[in-house]
Amino acid sequence: MATSKTPKTKSVDSKPQKSSRSTLGAPSQHNQTSRRGKRAWRKNVNIEDVEEGLEGMRGEERVTGTILQKTQDNDLFQIDVKGDDKIRHTLPRYSAAQLTSTKILAQRSAVPAIFSRPSTAVVSKRKPGLSNDEKDRLMRIAKRPRKGPFNSVLDPSEYEAGTGIVELSEAVKSSGKYDAWAPEPEMEELQDGMETVQIKKFKPPVFTGPRDLIDVPAIVEPHQGTSYNPPVDAHQELLFQAAAIEEKRMKDLERMAVTKTKMSSAVEEPEDYDMSVAPGMKVQVSVEEDADEDQELEETIESTKNPERKTKSQRNKAARVLKERRALAERVEQKRMLASISGAKQLRRTNAQVTAAREKEREERRAALAEKMKKQGLVGQKLGRHKVPEGELVVQVGEDLSESLRGLKPEGNLFRDRFQSLQQRALIEPRKLVLPKKRRNRIIEYEKHAWKRFE
Repeated sequence: MATSKTPKTKSVDSKPQKSSRSTLGAPSQHNQTSRRGKRAWRKNVNIEDVEEGLEGMRGEERVTGTILQKTQDNDLFQIDVKGDDKIRHTLPRYSAAQLTSTKILAQRSAVPAIFSRPSTAVVSKRKPGLSNDEKDRLMRIAKRPRKGPFNSVLDPSEYEAGTGIVELSEAVKSSGKYDAWAPEPEMEELQDGMETVQIKKFKPPVFTGPRDLIDVPAIVEPHQGTSYNPPVDAHQELLFQAAAIEEKRMKDLERMAVTKTKMSSAVEEPEDYDMSVAPGMKVQVSVEEDADEDQELEETIESTKNPERKTKSQRNKAARVLKERRALAERVEQKRMLASISGAKQLRRTNAQVTAAREKEREERRAALAEKMKKQGLVGQKLGRHKVPEGELVVQVGEDLSESLRGLKPEGNLFRDRFQSLQQRALIEPRKLVLPKKRRNRIIEYEKHAWKRFE
């Protein structure tokens, strides 16, 4: 017996079916009803309402240039107390000839468009390209094949003149400067056994010494006041100079005498001692004197009272006072530091000014010393153990002047003047005058016995 199967009909759900594609064009899959696992939840969640809100905010930004939610109320609204009479003239008139496409093109976005081309700032930072000549030179050095017309490779043997692989040598560059017929410089030779050794010429070091700065003639022109018949003004000027030198010498002697007196008074005088005992010997004190001293010491100890012990409150109070003092000292130090920080610029400026002033004074002293050395030489300066002596000033008073060469008396010493001139011009070192000493050993004369026999 045949049985017939009737097809089963599926019940249609009355709920609207979800589309498998988003209205905004975003990829989505909403037909799956499975909610097993995190991956299914992330893949099948419907976020069309969120996308619509974000798209609306993007549209506002394109039209107004910003999001209206972030705009203040004062920028969006305005209270109009008095109407504008000219608003009708500013409103655009209706034009039937204006096309819809023109209106669409007139709507411009307030967001700037994306510009993918490099800016001028980036272009300016690029390294300048190599020129063709420089490129050919580098290719020749690297021995790379060089291309000619129509992208052909040139043969190195067919290069033009001046386009070789290697640059010009130094011999080629310095051609024409060497004289083959010029005589060769003679070299000093030193005979060393069987061989001949050439003496090398050493280059002396370049430095400026005191001798290079001195510009003093060997024979200095004497003063007009030293003449046998000098002018009155020149003679008076020379007398004043001699008086100033003598006054300075007297002051130095007085100062040395005062120093010597102070040194002698500072020496301790010997104490008085008993003549019956040898000097420096100590004698033991009697027992009675020691007992008296012990009794006095005990009385002083009994008179002094022991200090009372502080209570806990007194110790706490002392600690609190000490803490307050330390806090006050720290506060004062902090204020001083803050004041110094606020005036750091002023301190830096003051320090720079002081440094500049010191450097200027140093340069002035150096220039004055160089000028003095240029005019007078090393007069008065100490070199080694001795000072360079100053030239003696020879002057005569009015009574000693002779009006003629016949009555002129010789003065000074020419050898001493030349010797001091050599020292002042840094040609010889200053030395102390060595005088001949007297003979210490007495000569004893003996008479031989043979000389006593005489007739």
